[in-house]
Amino acid sequence: MTARARELLLGAFQAAVRAADAREALASFLPEVPSGRTVAVGAGKAAARMALALEEAWPGPLSGMVVVPDGHAPLQPRQIQLRAAAHPVPDERGIRAADEILETLRELRPEDLVLCLLSGGASALLSAPWGVTLQQKADLTRELLRSGASIREINAVRKHLSRVKGGQLARACAPARVVSLIVSDVVGDDLSVIGSGPTAPDPTTFTEALLILERYRVAAPEARRHLQRGALGELPETPKPGDAVFSRVENQLIVTNARALDAARHFLTGAGVKARVLSDSIEGPAREAAWAHARASGELAPGQALLSGGETTTVVQGTGRGGRNLEFLLALATELSGREGIYALAADTDGIDGSSHAAGAVITPDTLARAAQIGLDAWTFLEASDAHSFFEQLGDLVVTGPTGTNVNDFRLLMRL
Repeated sequence: MTARARELLLGAFQAAVRAADAREALASFLPEVPSGRTVAVGAGKAAARMALALEEAWPGPLSGMVVVPDGHAPLQPRQIQLRAAAHPVPDERGIRAADEILETLRELRPEDLVLCLLSGGASALLSAPWGVTLQQKADLTRELLRSGASIREINAVRKHLSRVKGGQLARACAPARVVSLIVSDVVGDDLSVIGSGPTAPDPTTFTEALLILERYRVAAPEARRHLQRGALGELPETPKPGDAVFSRVENQLIVTNARALDAARHFLTGAGVKARVLSDSIEGPAREAAWAHARASGELAPGQALLSGGETTTVVQGTGRGGRNLEFLLALATELSGREGIYALAADTDGIDGSSHAAGAVITPDTLARAAQIGLDAWTFLEASDAHSFFEQLGDLVVTGPTGTNVNDFRLLMRL
């Protein structure tokens, strides 16, 4: 890869991640200090940086707790407690943290304010199982992740097996005022889906959650029994749009994928590359997205680029390592098959793509040729869901470590 190509690919990705930093965006969305207490709660990959930003900007006293994935809290807030828990499959630490947060909210009054700091990963981190054990919920989450179910579908199930998701955290905050500050990792920025919508009305139902398990042939007998009871009206539904519980709740989007892509576009424009955003809402199988991007790249002239975001899915078919962005790139490389002048980067903005330790990787016009020279067959790795090993052996992984934010996928194709 030429030095210029690497500089452009990595520079654009870094610009996108910087623009997605909640620490930079949060202060402008803060409400007035209340006459009562201010309690900060929340969870997600950006929660630690959001808590630090809140402490820097908030003029009054603060208390509360946020939950972050292991390794996502290089700095500790002073007033807001930090708890670490497992992601993407929940563990006991997430349950203890959720219980502590719910206990904190029990004695709130109308003059109090709850600032809810939410970002990608909150759904797994803020775990308060209902109707199933932690192990059963963890097994179910793992099955759904492997099945190819979308994040919307996974969260619809999670909401109905939880005491906090699907607007139930907002219910627990009453009668206090609630302002949620949200970093969106969801295509379309649907408030009911981000982190499973703990402070947003939930349009999904027990019946829908049950149908999702049917669609992906997930057995989970205990979860099915619980969902069936809910579908029969034996259990209370999550609060729906129009519920009085949301009369004192405000949900504010502070960072989105569109903002990150726009920052990357500005970086490329400044470097003399004419870039356009294909879409910030691309979903569906990673391989199909790769084929579509390969077709679109055929229209690129030298000095032009395409950007896209969203959240694709992948079905794990082997025992290898990787994630949707690495699979996208490997499929893209096979489809381009050495097309002259095309370079690409795909990465997860949180710094971790699936089961890989990398954020993503890059491909060049000679990716397949270099692979063949050392005996690597791209299709073999693709069929084994082992894109990480393929790019690792080529030295083309992009490794950032946890970035402290998450606005989903970042993809860049350019022709030089």
